[in-house]
Amino acid sequence: MKLVLIGAPAAGKGTQARKLIDKYKLAYISTGDMLREEVSKGTDLGLKVKSVMASGGLVSDDLIIAIVKERIKADDCKNGFILDGFPRTVVQAEKLDELIEHIDKAIYIDCPDEILLERITARQTCPKCGASYNKISVPSKVEGICDVCGEHLTQRKDDTVEAGKARLETFHNQSEPLVDYYKKQGRLFDVDGTMGIDKITEAIFAELGD
Repeated sequence: MKLVLIGAPAAGKGTQARKLIDKYKLAYISTGDMLREEVSKGTDLGLKVKSVMASGGLVSDDLIIAIVKERIKADDCKNGFILDGFPRTVVQAEKLDELIEHIDKAIYIDCPDEILLERITARQTCPKCGASYNKISVPSKVEGICDVCGEHLTQRKDDTVEAGKARLETFHNQSEPLVDYYKKQGRLFDVDGTMGIDKITEAIFAELGD
């Protein structure tokens, strides 16, 4: 099974991805995580990415495609995978189709901007294990402490109202056209992102089946 997750920042893609991984035993591919890992390791690719990001530019489609192409060759992708953060544009979606023929389903978690902004400013992440929380909808059991490893939680510097609005605008301009792209292919599943986490999961599982 090959899935693409579509949704604005704080729509809940990461939360649902973990549940999909557990049920269907899929590999999780986050291009954002992969790029940050390359930067932290100081690889040639990481240095290219770092310089692009430092100048305020976007990583090129060719570079992202090359990263994804190599990643999906890994053994853990044999049973399928979930793409999160890619494709971001219709051009990238077209290149992905050329690479793997087509995905099985694009899951669009749809949520109003005002709710997304509330979630964005309440997000917390564990710098050690990567677990994500939200002070409103998915709080940690002990405030500010990761449930998984006990590390102190942090908040991304761009999880502010101003930065959140800019990121939502970018999503609407660049990524929202993906909804129509996959709808025309008959591969889109639109789920209401204002429902509770478990309700969203149930709806996705019902659509994908066993």
